[in-house]
Amino acid sequence: MVVVGVLHFTHTGGFEKIVPDYLSYHLPLVYTSGFLEVLGGIGLLIPSVSRFAAWLLVVLYIVVFPANLYQAVNNIKVAALPHDPPLIWLRLPFQALLVAWAWWFTRKNITETTE
Repeated sequence: MVVVGVLHFTHTGGFEKIVPDYLSYHLPLVYTSGFLEVLGGIGLLIPSVSRFAAWLLVVLYIVVFPANLYQAVNNIKVAALPHDPPLIWLRLPFQALLVAWAWWFTRKNITETTE
């Protein structure tokens, strides 16, 4: 997550292309999603904020799904990512796995005690 988040800052043009046309402010959206992905990835490593970070990632993965769908439908190449149409389409169900994985992190740690 951190690496892909950083790519939003180093390869902005490619990520801007996959923001659906019906949305404005493509570059700020790319920066925001990249920042949130980096923040969420780092947050998962910090026990005191890991549940919040996981919820952030759940929401982020759902919110950016239209961009991934837009990329697949329009066969848009992003310089920072491999470009193979079947892989782009396979990325869509993978998003569901990422949401499930992030949601799994939202569960209370079994070693924590309840008061």
